[in-house]
Formats: sequence, C-alpha cells, structure tokens
Amino acid sequence: MKLIKAAAIAAFATLAIAHPADAKKPARTFVVNNEEVGVPVFPHDITDRPYEVLGQVKAGVRKATIFSKEASQKKIYQELWERAEKLGADAVINATYGDSHVSAMSWGKTNATGTAIRFKTGATGQ
Repeated sequence: MKLIKAAAIAAFATLAIAHPADAKKPARTFVVNNEEVGVPVFPHDITDRPYEVLGQVKAGVRKATIFSKEASQKKIYQELWERAEKLGADAVINATYGDSHVSAMSWGKTNATGTAIRFKTGATGQ
C-alpha cells in the first residue's frame, strides 16, 4: 500500500511540474469588448461599424446540482463566445437568455442565443 501511495505522489508531483498551476494565460485582446463580462458579447446591436452576420449561436449552461447557484451572465456570455469564436466571429450581438429550468437531463439549465458577427474591413466596407 505504501508503494502505491508513493507512486501516486510521484505521478502527481510530475504532473504539477509539467503543468504548473501558476502558469498565466496570455492576455487576450478582442476587436471590441464588453467590459462588464470580459468578452465581446452584447445584449444589443452594434451600430458604429459595418459587419457581416455569420450565424446564430446557442448555448446551454447547466447547474451541477440542484443546490448550485444559477448561471451568471458572465458564464452565459462566455459560453456564447466560445461557440462564436469557433465560427471566426469578432463579436456576438443581441445576446439573450432566459430563466433556468429543470429538465430530465439536468438540475437546471439556462438557454442563451445570440448572433455571431465579423466586422468588415477596408474603406468600402468590405
């Protein structure tokens, strides 16, 4: 039993050295940023520059247990942004979400939708 414990400690120490928990992720910069949530997701339209619509993005944020807190706006917007980022979006506009609801597969889920956009570049708006 002591040998198993020693092996487990050695394996854990090796992982801790290989992947230090202190490693800082590089700061990410976005074309635009919603200061309240830290990602480029907005509950309104952006009217100060031209853009093209890439498509709708949907996300569902689940609670771990019935006693877990409801998903925060920040968490919901981060989930929407992850999906929009995969489409090559610069931002998500018209983001909406509803109240959490219990389903057969979760203790509580909040659904969210938004529109993924990419800003046009150049003098002609293209």
